Amino acid sequence: MSAHHIRNVLEAAMLAAGKPMAASELAQLFDEDGRPDKTEISAALSELAVHYADRAIELKETASGWRIQVRAKYAREIGRLWPERPQKYSRALLETLALIAYRQPITRAEIESVRGVAVNPNIVKTLMEREWVRVVGHRDVPGRPELLGTTKSFLDYFGLRAIDELPPLAEVKEMVDLNPPLVLLEADEPAPIAEHNAPHADVDDASEVVDVFAASDTTEAVDAKA
Repeated sequence: MSAHHIRNVLEAAMLAAGKPMAASELAQLFDEDGRPDKTEISAALSELAVHYADRAIELKETASGWRIQVRAKYAREIGRLWPERPQKYSRALLETLALIAYRQPITRAEIESVRGVAVNPNIVKTLMEREWVRVVGHRDVPGRPELLGTTKSFLDYFGLRAIDELPPLAEVKEMVDLNPPLVLLEADEPAPIAEHNAPHADVDDASEVVDVFAASDTTEAVDAKA
């Protein structure tokens, strides 16, 4: 089997799938007697990444696998393909999400302590419905409050392979002054679990970290679909 054929099959599969695909899933697309090994799959993905280097689409690796997507710089124009109003989220929701991402696992009481206000139950419900947040355990204190953490779906949506790819807090603080308008396009990728502890735990002001999601290029990324 030629490298050209392998590359074309992978490209077609990622365009058709509409979701990230792991290398093992891509390998299963081929007949067993001629299935490419991990090295060949990796080489084909590298060639595709180079092929897209100067194009409007890119090959992106996320927590769940590989996907082909429109580059963020073209999201504003491509977003006009969908005339319905994009969903927007409140700053309170984004502050809550940012605290969970940077301080996970974290309880609602700990979120309230940082933000200085009670957490609206609808905020956590929305984050769970989006499959960005889930209960990862319980704090071993009276009442055994739930511990919240992020999921693979969260990582996929924001174009991250692991939670430690979130920018350091020093960089996030520099984003705050920019404060760009937030537009999050609907995601359709369900995913199950959060497996990491956040590396940036010293968060004492939710407003300092929320803009990492508002300013993230991937919040406006659009999947390229066939």
